[in-house]
Amino acid sequence: MSDERADLPHDARSVDDIVLRGADAIDALRALLARGPAAVLTGAGCSTESGIPDYRGEGTRRRARNPVQHRAVLHEAEARQRYWARSTVGWPRFAAAVPNPAHHALAALEAQGCLTGIITQNVDGLHRAAGSRQVVELHGALANVRCLACGTRETRRALQVRLEQDNPGFLTRDDVMLADGDAELPEAATAGFRVPACLSCRGTLKPDVVFFGDSVPRDVVDAARGLLERAASLMVVGSSLAVYSGLRFVRWAHARGCPVAIVNLGPTRGDPLATLLVDGRAGVLLPALCLAVHGRPDEHGRPDEHGRPAVPLSRR
Repeated sequence: MSDERADLPHDARSVDDIVLRGADAIDALRALLARGPAAVLTGAGCSTESGIPDYRGEGTRRRARNPVQHRAVLHEAEARQRYWARSTVGWPRFAAAVPNPAHHALAALEAQGCLTGIITQNVDGLHRAAGSRQVVELHGALANVRCLACGTRETRRALQVRLEQDNPGFLTRDDVMLADGDAELPEAATAGFRVPACLSCRGTLKPDVVFFGDSVPRDVVDAARGLLERAASLMVVGSSLAVYSGLRFVRWAHARGCPVAIVNLGPTRGDPLATLLVDGRAGVLLPALCLAVHGRPDEHGRPDEHGRPAVPLSRR
């Protein structure tokens, strides 16, 4: 979910010796945090280890599709029908996802004063579930639904009950889960799907998220920028920065001379502006960073009394 694509080159990691891995990466990230608290920008790569697919990471190309467009959801009944049909199938697995070691490590680092907060492009709510307090959800939260006519809100969990009641037997399907609670369905399967209306005014319902082609609300951008302005550095975790809604913060940080660290599997569009590039999985690197900064983490990234890291440090 995002507002528009960015325009920086995507092959900036061709010089392999500037990319850190393993122990060298942890040492560099620890030194960055020693300068003062960091703002963290997270993307889908932070949640893939919770079982939520991303749009552009490993294995994505084989299941690639065009994401839902904001204009289509607003103006095309068939597009809304397709969206809600796929969402009905994808929601149970999406809602069942729990925070992984990366989420817990970030919550622990925030609690220890190492972070000003988290700016997330994800709509899964897993940072809050892990205990993070200062969280700005750039693209909203899939757990909420809003009426486009009267503004009445409903939880996505409650709407799921109505979706299943109006479409008995629909969840017997065995389909592939995609990013953001979506699912891969054949076109014919959505044709007869019934979409519930707002309980208050019978208006059109939309998940309270920013779809592709929409813009992040100004107050949300301002809140995110506030976290960055109070930070000594910016750490990007699990984002390809392929869209402007996330890339703008890398540009802002770079423009004010704020160091930028990017932790991701593979290259990103922000690499040319980064001070530090780290290649690896967030669920491995962040608990190791938490260990290096403030003691040994348990499987949730929190300090543990036993003296052993539950997640081994990755070395390539």
